[in-house]
Amino acid sequence: MKNKTYDITFTVNNKLEKMTVEARTTVLSLLRDQLGLTGTKEGCSNGNCGACTVNIDGYTIDSCCVFGVEIEGSTIETIENFSSDAKNLHPIQESFLRNGGLQCGICTPGFILSTQHLLKNIPDPTEDEIRLWLAGNLCRCTGYDKIILSVQDIISSESS
Repeated sequence: MKNKTYDITFTVNNKLEKMTVEARTTVLSLLRDQLGLTGTKEGCSNGNCGACTVNIDGYTIDSCCVFGVEIEGSTIETIENFSSDAKNLHPIQESFLRNGGLQCGICTPGFILSTQHLLKNIPDPTEDEIRLWLAGNLCRCTGYDKIILSVQDIISSESS
């Protein structure tokens, strides 16, 4: 039996996309396999680790838990759209680099996009708020102290 397909239109990183997807294709698979946006990582494939975090219509979403057919008409931002190039990093990326908030890189895109979402909603978060907003992202390398420090450094850099 052939899988049902759907035509969808959406915007990803400011580019309009039109494609046909199978009903069971996840946004993660669509981004990585069909659009070549491999900055979004596959970690657990069940929404527990946050490695596949993207922004969809202004919300951070685990892209492994959303089907492509659900993004009809949506706007998606991935880590590839975060800075203009490797020489001009976004302040969040600079802070993670400066404070050692990354190592292997699997979790980093999710943490960066989640940090951006946090700071849009709470410009001056407490440490407890930072930990709460980033709780959906897991890191196996650095531990969380350097990640929290990276977020706090962004806040102190912006206020000075």
